[in-house]
Amino acid sequence: MAYSEQVLHRARARLEQAKAEREQENAAHRADAYARYPRLAEIDNELRRTMAELMAAALQRGEDPSQAVAAVREKNLALQRERSWILEAGDFDDGYLDDTPVCTKCGGRGYVGAQMCSCLRELCRQEQKKELTSLLGSGRETFENFRLDLYPAEYSESVRTSPRALMQRNFNHCRKYAQNFTMQSGNMLFSGATGLGKTYLSACIARAVADRGYSVSYAPVAELLAAFEADKFRPQPDVSRTADYFSSDLLILDDLGTEMTTQFAVSALYQLLNSRLLENRPTIVSTNLPLGDIAPRYSAQIYSRLLGAYRLYKFYGDDIRFKLK
Repeated sequence: MAYSEQVLHRARARLEQAKAEREQENAAHRADAYARYPRLAEIDNELRRTMAELMAAALQRGEDPSQAVAAVREKNLALQRERSWILEAGDFDDGYLDDTPVCTKCGGRGYVGAQMCSCLRELCRQEQKKELTSLLGSGRETFENFRLDLYPAEYSESVRTSPRALMQRNFNHCRKYAQNFTMQSGNMLFSGATGLGKTYLSACIARAVADRGYSVSYAPVAELLAAFEADKFRPQPDVSRTADYFSSDLLILDDLGTEMTTQFAVSALYQLLNSRLLENRPTIVSTNLPLGDIAPRYSAQIYSRLLGAYRLYKFYGDDIRFKLK
């Protein structure tokens, strides 16, 4: 799961902070215990020495080391018994002097071998959730809060069903997509007029997929293209700003058609969509444009990608934003 550089940086910083705080806490526990029972400090020092003695005895040459090893082990066990007795008598909490790391799997490094540890992955998930909240707004955009009652229940000849029934199907598919998301989930195209819930359902999917630990990038198309345009004229492009759009597990592009269309914008959009298709990275695009306007405004190549490699979901009805006021 390819988290953005910014998310990973913040997650690592939080892990380092947690690691430092745990080390300070462990040091404070030792200082407290040693001050109350100086014999504990002596025992811990002796235990460290017996470990060195045990290794030396095991490496003896020219004679049987078993007797020496047994003697060192017996000394070690006696010290541990005395240590346990003092801790129990002092009414210390279990593990008070165990120097427990912030993560028992990776020791606070964030990785087990070359694999990201679950502790760092969880921090990345939390940081990405914060980032999405700042992008999407209030945080109320969840499947649980979606209101089908805002859509007319009367039959419409235009869609050969009611807007409510149509949205019920869209809602069910979107929720299932988010709940079962994998890198093989495919692409979605939301098409319909403004104020019909395209952005809302996109946000629902973004939150749910991110909560399952996948990396999600969300951007209105106008902002995305502005970022590409800025990098084009910047002496030293901030590649990390736009690289996430290519590498994230799920990319959500909102409001296709509201941006100013230039030759550069069309080229950048095509490169992005085509690259993600070739790498099998799921993408969701929402647009207010009639489908027939996409090819003339952008290109036949973009039109063929959107209509050929994306599953189409049509949104129909009245602007529900007025019903929420």
